[in-house]
Amino acid sequence: MLIVAIAFVILMLMGMPLAFAIGVSGVLFFLQHPELPATIPIQVTVSQTQNFALLAVPLFIIAGNLMNKAGISERLLDLATVMTGRLRGGLAQVSFALSALMGGVSGSAIADAAMQSRMLGEQMVERGLPRGFAAAVLSFGAVLTPIIPPGIGMILYGTIGQVSIGRLFAAGLLPAFLLWVSLAIAVWVVSKRRGYEPQRIRALSWKERGKALQAGIWALLFPIFLLVGLRMGVFTPSEIGAFAVVYAVFIGIVAYRCLTLEGFFDAMRSSLTDVGSVVFLIAMSAIFSYGIVFERVPEMIAQGIMGITDNLQLVMLMVVGLVICIGFFIDATVLIIMLTPIFLPLITTLGGDPVHFGMVFIVAATIGNFTPPVGAAMYAVCSIMKVSIGAYTRESVPLLLAVSLVTIALIFLPDLVLLLPNLLFNR
Repeated sequence: MLIVAIAFVILMLMGMPLAFAIGVSGVLFFLQHPELPATIPIQVTVSQTQNFALLAVPLFIIAGNLMNKAGISERLLDLATVMTGRLRGGLAQVSFALSALMGGVSGSAIADAAMQSRMLGEQMVERGLPRGFAAAVLSFGAVLTPIIPPGIGMILYGTIGQVSIGRLFAAGLLPAFLLWVSLAIAVWVVSKRRGYEPQRIRALSWKERGKALQAGIWALLFPIFLLVGLRMGVFTPSEIGAFAVVYAVFIGIVAYRCLTLEGFFDAMRSSLTDVGSVVFLIAMSAIFSYGIVFERVPEMIAQGIMGITDNLQLVMLMVVGLVICIGFFIDATVLIIMLTPIFLPLITTLGGDPVHFGMVFIVAATIGNFTPPVGAAMYAVCSIMKVSIGAYTRESVPLLLAVSLVTIALIFLPDLVLLLPNLLFNR
């Protein structure tokens, strides 16, 4: 596997798309083992796409794109302004609230960061925020998206690791709130030191607040419907993805009356591109994963870590540190697909809860989306905002520190993750 790993790194550094880099380097493993049937790479690639549980991924992607065309984004922005507009930091605080509200809609950190950059980026600059700081805020705010139901990362982790997706959905809510609070505090501290003003000065009337809440209520109810449907056994994770699509169409046509035929087809075209890239990545990862299992890489890593310590919290710290370092170079989706079969058995062997580890693991993997050198969300935001990577990196330090502190807290305080799953799913 050493040659395979080196080939993967070289191909990635050459600029080859990640899915092809994974697939090509995975095929090298079979060339090293001529005793294995040549049909296995094709078989594992096809069989990976036949996993029924993964049907939720394209369905939730379609639902998210439809909701964006249904007029939800604008209404949630109004609600976010009502919630946080008077906090020091202005639109920076509003963007975090919008990320929390949009998490149950988009499901993708990269999509959320790009969308908010187009909606709020230039307004932030016009109101006195430096471009680098605005870009950092818009990028790091999207860390909330993958852990608010229905985050795609949770579906992938639950499917690959055979972990309850319903419990994962419930587990993401409290950590997302803690991340939101930590980011808001970081921005408040920076804003107070630099003199950034709130978005608005006067307090809104209760009538204005109620109007904003009423406009955004359909989007706020979406994660609740997901959890209730799973808890009551009305839907399986795959079926609830179909419900999400129907719900999005209902909101767009009946509730908000903003979803046009043109908007529907635009959403379908965007979904086709998104689904194709994700599913192709999943299929190619099957070739790479076969070699990992065949060479007993998970057992070797487990033995190496256990040779250092068998303390669960210390092992999770080591895993998180390794995932963050790898995440500097590899996309979060790839990390979840490739590393879940390696690290999850190790954690469960030590007595760790797979849902607790899943939340910590997903947050750690997502951090790489916002950091140099290859953070996808970082590049999307910097491209839209026309800001240099250097300026972005300097301004993102306090936000990275805030997210890291919450991640460490989640490791040592598992009840922060498991409280809601245990209440909702009777454990």
